[in-house]
Amino acid sequence: MEARATRLSLGLWALLVVLFLWIPLVLICVYAFNSSNIQSWPIAGFSTKWFDAAWHNTEARDALVLSLKAGGLATAVALVLGTAAAAAVSRFRFFGRDAITFLLVLPIALPGVVTGIALNSFFGQNPVHHLTPSLWTIVIGHSTFCIVVVYNNVVARLRRTQTSLTEASMDLGADGWQTFRFITFPVISTALIAGALLAFALSFDEVIVTTFTAGAQNTLPIWILGNLRLGQQLPQVNVVVFFVIVMTVLPVTIAQRLTRDTGILRRR
Repeated sequence: MEARATRLSLGLWALLVVLFLWIPLVLICVYAFNSSNIQSWPIAGFSTKWFDAAWHNTEARDALVLSLKAGGLATAVALVLGTAAAAAVSRFRFFGRDAITFLLVLPIALPGVVTGIALNSFFGQNPVHHLTPSLWTIVIGHSTFCIVVVYNNVVARLRRTQTSLTEASMDLGADGWQTFRFITFPVISTALIAGALLAFALSFDEVIVTTFTAGAQNTLPIWILGNLRLGQQLPQVNVVVFFVIVMTVLPVTIAQRLTRDTGILRRR
């Protein structure tokens, strides 16, 4: 009886936490279909006219393109550097390995405003021309925390994988590339996809670091923040927020399902 009461209590608390997190997001999604330009509850009616208006908003579309570019490039950088770091830390023992692990994970624990100010100061004092605020400064800023996501996913998968697979491959005459292609990569493939999806989701809706590294450019979250303060295009802002929520929830959901897998070895 006590165990059942405990389960019911924990289930109730879990439900309350989920409702606390999701009710505001669901309300914003409902407001995106509001037929009126006045945000009130209950809404006046349902319409998709604001989706068409938001799509034809040039500033919003430019911000979307910039967000997609920055997210894609930052994810690519994170995949390469995060995977390399995970392979080195999980497979080799060397002096300072724990310190490197700490330094790799630290950026995601720091407040975004601290990282943003530090990057802005570095870019502002660097005489190199191509480090002035641009797409590439945004990519550098986003990569600082995207690398951590990929690193954590890959290093966790490698630590759960038996090293005997790699050793058996090399004992059978496979070189380093063949071992990676037929053993290591299939094992970590789902972890790479999950890490990439999570990294892209984080980059796509990041606003604080972007504010300090984008200069006069607007990514989608910065466009939302600017128009939210003005209040003149609130219905379109609701539509864009709805799109950002979808673009964030889908990759996270897929990544969560992929992290359950341990990888599948492909046959030659």
